[in-house]
Amino acid sequence: MKPALVIMAAGMGSRYGGMKQIDPVDDQGHIIIDYSVYDAYRAGFRKVVFIIKEQNRADFEETIGRRIGDKMQVEYVYQKLEDLPEGFSVPEGRVKPWGTAHAILSARDVVKEPFAVINADDYYGIKAFQEIYNYLEQAQDDDKYRYCMVGYRLYNTLTENGSVGRGVCEVSPAGELISVTERTKIYKRGEGAAYTEDDGATFVEVSPDAIVSMNMWGFTPSLLPELGARFADTLRKGLAENPLKCEYFLPSAVSALLEEDKATVRVLSSPDRWYGVTYKEDKPTVVAALKSLRDAGLYPEKLLED
Repeated sequence: MKPALVIMAAGMGSRYGGMKQIDPVDDQGHIIIDYSVYDAYRAGFRKVVFIIKEQNRADFEETIGRRIGDKMQVEYVYQKLEDLPEGFSVPEGRVKPWGTAHAILSARDVVKEPFAVINADDYYGIKAFQEIYNYLEQAQDDDKYRYCMVGYRLYNTLTENGSVGRGVCEVSPAGELISVTERTKIYKRGEGAAYTEDDGATFVEVSPDAIVSMNMWGFTPSLLPELGARFADTLRKGLAENPLKCEYFLPSAVSALLEEDKATVRVLSSPDRWYGVTYKEDKPTVVAALKSLRDAGLYPEKLLED
């Protein structure tokens, strides 16, 4: 089966102040997802799965789903707070989604093929989609699960406008992922970077050349039952420590599989620069970057309309 593209779009963009996933980024009214879907289509993907909140379906269908329906098979799945293992319930006052691993688990009924995962509000670049599609087209589990990810240089993923969350990767000389450590508050500091885990009381420097995960992963279907089996233990610990904000992170789940020697993750490299809209102030940079790429002939004026 041809690989599918899974797009995580259930977040409302709390730091951004609006539903940034459907905010136009060019004078043609395209949104960031349009560029991702276009790059995915020309790489070979023919199925896209949007993970969204149920109440946002009409917005997604209107802004992108109907436009690409004649090019790609489009599926919608809903990330719901109530989608929990037996014996668990939503804590009173909890509104925050359960995290990226839970988002992917939401797609377990419609994803049966190898699949790539991306964020809805990130621009990954042309080469990244080509690399991940080529890997997934040949991907087969054997004695281990055979996954992949596209890694980016940390400094190329930072913003001037606040902190970002990144999965900082340790990579072997052979190009295999060893571990991912989730850092939720990394700041750009001059020509370098640093993270804090105590709301800015102290900072720890991190190499600007460190490879980070931008949640562009490639998996075989074996990941989905693994995520389901591990969710209860993660919830138990998280609810005891921080019931309103604990999350089930995809990099953490992958790291656990690596530690247990059940999986390998090939780290694919892309020369493309990553762009994202974490804050409203980031938008002009993204708009200018995409305009430059269009002016260079890398994108047509109208996407997916040929």
